[in-house]
Amino acid sequence: MTARIGVVTFPGSLDDRDTQRAIKLAGAEPVALWHKDKDLKQVDAVVLPGGFSYGDYLRAGAISRFSPVMATVIEQAKSGMPVLGICNGFQILTEAHLLPGGMLGNDHLHFICRDQKLKVENAETAWTLDYESGQEINIPLKNMDGRYVADERTLDMLEAEGRVVFRYVTGGEFADGFGNPNGSLRDIAGISNEAGNVVGLMPHPEHAVEPLVGSGRTDGLPFFTSILKKLVNA
Repeated sequence: MTARIGVVTFPGSLDDRDTQRAIKLAGAEPVALWHKDKDLKQVDAVVLPGGFSYGDYLRAGAISRFSPVMATVIEQAKSGMPVLGICNGFQILTEAHLLPGGMLGNDHLHFICRDQKLKVENAETAWTLDYESGQEINIPLKNMDGRYVADERTLDMLEAEGRVVFRYVTGGEFADGFGNPNGSLRDIAGISNEAGNVVGLMPHPEHAVEPLVGSGRTDGLPFFTSILKKLVNA
């Protein structure tokens, strides 16, 4: 049976179609979900895509967190359903308290769009099984409010529990994709919940899934093959 992975569209979502395409390329069935509907259509996992939901008014993700669909996503995530939040989706996950910490405006106060080098810190989450710990990958990044912040106690907890999933690779030339692009504390690019079924990250793996589209790389495809492996072995 083909795995069904839902992709939620909010007002202002930009990357929902790209995410659906990435899911299809990985071999799963993408299922479009609308923000006003509580029904998840019996999907096996959910992706909250990138964009500027509700225009990022109040705070990025703050209004989307109260969309009807999120009540069901929160309930199912707490019961073990895999959920991936990409960029704006990551912001929504922090606003929904499915992931700790929060997102602030980039420290340089500018929108940034570039290829970004990441280090895989945790290859054991539901969304990273097809990576290797310590592997470096190149994933497109585009955000205005991408600075991950949390108090020292939370940061220490994330580090101690292995919940920092991705880190920006520092060193080298910033123009070549190295360096912290937004001032995120401890160079954190992505984190997970304690169970590892919920993952959020700022870069966009759906834009790196085939050679002729997006970045021209396939470094992002393992996100979507990883979840298939997780669902098959569940």
